[in-house]
Amino acid sequence: MPATLKLDRETNLVMELRRGPFDVILDGQSVDSIEAHQTVDVPIEPGHHTLQVRTGRYSSRPHSFDIHDGETATYRCSGGIIWPLYLASLVKTDLALVLKPESTP
Repeated sequence: MPATLKLDRETNLVMELRRGPFDVILDGQSVDSIEAHQTVDVPIEPGHHTLQVRTGRYSSRPHSFDIHDGETATYRCSGGIIWPLYLASLVKTDLALVLKPESTP
């Protein structure tokens, strides 16, 4: 039975500073894309994985996790929502997008 990666793209604020679709990168490969206010479920093999979201040259920091058969790893992502972080991401591009675990196995 495969495991599942669930990714939510929600923001409680009026706007995201980075817009458009984000590529979902699992273990260095694009496996899906996600739009604002969307949820994607990606079946994945059990084991150790690294997750990142990317749009153009901007990305989140990578997150590693281990997952077993039948488990679900849930993450939430968004574009930067505060101006100082947005400005810093112009130089350090892995600060541009936010990726946080909601629950990991």
